[in-house]
Amino acid sequence: MAIRPMKRVCFVTTSPLIVNFFLVPHLLKLREKYLVSLIVNTTEEVVLKPLPGIEVIPVRIVRKISPLRDLCTLWRLRRLFSVRRFDLVHSFSPKAGLLAMLAGFLARVPVRVHTFTGQVWVTRHGVMRIILRLADKAIAGLATHVLTDSASQMEFLVGQGIVPRAKCRVLGKGSVSGVNLDKFKPDSVARGEWRDKLGIKESARVVLFLGRLTTDKGVLDLSVAFARVAQAVPQAVLLMVGPDEENLRPRIRNAAGRAADRVVFVDYTDTPEQFIAAADLLCLPSYREGFGSVIIEAGACGVPVVSTRIYGVTDAVIENQTGLLYNPGDVDGLTDSLTRILQDDALRDRLATAARRRAVTEFSQDRLTTEMVIFYDEALLG
Repeated sequence: MAIRPMKRVCFVTTSPLIVNFFLVPHLLKLREKYLVSLIVNTTEEVVLKPLPGIEVIPVRIVRKISPLRDLCTLWRLRRLFSVRRFDLVHSFSPKAGLLAMLAGFLARVPVRVHTFTGQVWVTRHGVMRIILRLADKAIAGLATHVLTDSASQMEFLVGQGIVPRAKCRVLGKGSVSGVNLDKFKPDSVARGEWRDKLGIKESARVVLFLGRLTTDKGVLDLSVAFARVAQAVPQAVLLMVGPDEENLRPRIRNAAGRAADRVVFVDYTDTPEQFIAAADLLCLPSYREGFGSVIIEAGACGVPVVSTRIYGVTDAVIENQTGLLYNPGDVDGLTDSLTRILQDDALRDRLATAARRRAVTEFSQDRLTTEMVIFYDEALLG
């Protein structure tokens, strides 16, 4: 009996950061059944995590619009897809999606998958909103299969006419890769150690923001709210962990006013679980999210959340059970939610227990990687 050759699959994305935080478990799991390649821009400062058994192909895919460079990248991708004869190409991030889906279509790759993880154009206006929206629609049209990382995001995309419902799917309960329960868990030892390293007292009430410091993430709203919270909760500390992509630190300090000396900044980290362990509460004041993976990571650590009532987040948070939600831009609502949890130990403990339970039962990484393998099997057989 002849042995069937292994199918060849290729992931495409713009940044090692995306690979390190979201794609590693999928890549390592899929290599057990398929020949797996990864196309990524390796010129960025972030170092790619070790990927034994995975072919890494460096291609400079830049996030910003650059017509000449983008055309060169498109030509390179089309050639790679034609020469390697991939059976499936899977893209993550908007720019990678547009270029990979078009190159895959031109190279006649039989299965073309894109994962949507939030829509940039939702917070844009004018011509740029139109361009970015059309790009998402083109990605969906060129793909043979579309994944979204939350059910509410899928409903939004279908409702906006971006993706036909029949082409779209959510893996499990949502998220890109679930949460690593061996890594994200309650850890009282790490809590004490990292508070010591950061110069934060054990008695402090720590509000954590973990992510890119951008206006879309609502960090300026959080700064204004924290200035008010600090008056009601004298032991409150704001810990902001993530790269400052828009040079917002001076504005954040200014917005925090008299509480500016209680704002602690930390740059990029590849050990987010340590900072979550040091926190009493996670805040994600974002204006747009595909899902909000940091929410379930915090939940797995037994840390409740305050976040915006937007699509994507509403899949990650059960309102008043695993966290509190407020309307985006409502600084009064954000202030009230933060103050309530910081001042009410019983509420904080109740939310934390429920958040931990839900992360374990519904969002384990093993569950999501298994769902991805099943999806690949079905797509390649279909």
